[in-house]
Amino acid sequence: MQKNLFNLSGKVAVVTGASRGLGRAMALGLAQAGADVVITDVLDTKKTVKEIEKLGVRSMGVRVDVTKKIQIQNLIKKAVSKFKKIDIFINNAGVYFPTPMKGLPDKKWDKILDVNLRGSMMCARAVGEQMIKQRSGNIINIASVAGISAFASSSAYNCSKAALIMLTKTLAAEWASYNIRVNAICPGIFVTDMTKGLIKDKGFQQMIKAGVPLGRYAIPDELAGSAVYLASDASSYTTGHALVVDGGWTVHL
Repeated sequence: MQKNLFNLSGKVAVVTGASRGLGRAMALGLAQAGADVVITDVLDTKKTVKEIEKLGVRSMGVRVDVTKKIQIQNLIKKAVSKFKKIDIFINNAGVYFPTPMKGLPDKKWDKILDVNLRGSMMCARAVGEQMIKQRSGNIINIASVAGISAFASSSAYNCSKAALIMLTKTLAAEWASYNIRVNAICPGIFVTDMTKGLIKDKGFQQMIKAGVPLGRYAIPDELAGSAVYLASDASSYTTGHALVVDGGWTVHL
């Protein structure tokens, strides 16, 4: 048995949507475990890059809109040019805003599916080509408990995350022969800019206290360990899995 199954030294990771929130926390977690980390976002990545480099590993920021195929391809080229390979790819970029079905504008539906599902698919497809050449790789898709149990007034988001879980399972089956593992993480409610509207709602606060066995929200740093686990040899026989990290929310009756 290896001395440290969670050691990512010598590994190269790419994390999308990593300038803040869950992406930033996971990127820092991978760096703390020894990985060099490329971070992407439509927002400025400089601050997170500096935080990663302070941990003694290499980093690079690339501005990427995951709905743009050319930008994704450019990301893969830049990462491979600088680091020679990509071992870990975390599909984290995503959007959320309430989408009740009654009166739902097509543009809102399309926007959420375009970023959360199509964007993740295009990233996985692009990095998958590189990983197939390497005959190794590890893709982690950030889904949601909303892909397992539906939130009201979130039809587009729920569908995007449910489909992402199925994409995860399908790619795991297709690419296992290339020594590529594909898993998903399904977070519950974490305190981020994307969820701040929900968290301010008193009714939602009471629902969390009553419905989540741990009785609270999570902070982004609490997702880092799950990302490191799935990115490391500690999960070497795990693929096609959707790891739920929700304080027990989805098992509560």
